[in-house]
Amino acid sequence: ERMKIGFYFALWYALNVVYNIINKKVLNVIPAPLSVGTIQFGIGALYASLLWMTGLRAPPQLTDKGREICWKVGAYHSTGQLLSMISLGAGPVSFTHIVKALEPLFSALVSALIFGKWMKIQVYATLIPVIGGVGFACLKERSFSWLAFWTAMGSNLAFALRAVISKTGMNNYIGENMNSVNLFAVVTIAAFVLSVPVALAVEKVSMLTLWDKAVSGTKAVSTTNDLMKSLVLSGLFHYLNNEVMYLALSNVHPVTLAVGNTMKRVFIMVASVLVFRNPVSLQAGIGSAIGISGVLLYSLTKQYYEKIEAAAAAAAKAKPGRRGRGRK
Repeated sequence: ERMKIGFYFALWYALNVVYNIINKKVLNVIPAPLSVGTIQFGIGALYASLLWMTGLRAPPQLTDKGREICWKVGAYHSTGQLLSMISLGAGPVSFTHIVKALEPLFSALVSALIFGKWMKIQVYATLIPVIGGVGFACLKERSFSWLAFWTAMGSNLAFALRAVISKTGMNNYIGENMNSVNLFAVVTIAAFVLSVPVALAVEKVSMLTLWDKAVSGTKAVSTTNDLMKSLVLSGLFHYLNNEVMYLALSNVHPVTLAVGNTMKRVFIMVASVLVFRNPVSLQAGIGSAIGISGVLLYSLTKQYYEKIEAAAAAAAKAKPGRRGRGRK
């Protein structure tokens, strides 16, 4: 069992690192993030559909409520990923992941302000080093980009909303064969459908022009075959790394996955610096370390108080039963 879990985490990290590197290389050649992101959704949707059509995976049968939830999650998934793509295209991979370390802050705000789920003050206090660390890392950073910063922040909000709505889908009956990986597959298809009109409206002309410029003429930087291969691989790695994450989640406690997700960002940042040679200042390194440590502390503290609340609720539920038996 431990070997299987270790394999899932190693595979998740490897797929994620490779995806981020291939994705950044594609964006360097074709700076059309909305179109590239949409194509990646399409490749993931095609992959999932082929699994269903060949019988390798049982196809889902959604209820009306299930369709509604999947469209909502798909909208947030599409928004979050496309904003991430813009951020990754506008700045270094390492910078985007520094800002995306703030995702727990947005999750806490969405849960509290929109859904009325408040946590202990001690949990909110652990977000202080996250905010301070990311702020310190971005302050006077040589690779700072306002476009990369704000789109990464918008992505954090969209993914926080996606996570909260996804929990509704996973905790309620929304259809036959709707396990976690099929839920992600349906969400990917919805995200693809929603992303197509956005990409066509914003980047239709520029995508074609950039593609032609990249593969033809004296200034060509790639070939059509190589570029197609990179796009297909980036789409597959994007889909598979998320699917493996769901497999890992089904075998470990959520807090273990949260810790793993925190460490994943470290691996991505280190790998991107080594591959793209983007220098990271000492200040950015210190700020990132503080912010990522804060995320880890937040995950552990949140889980600790959730356990206490669950135990208290269970004890309160059992108490009247014990009194009734005593009177008899």
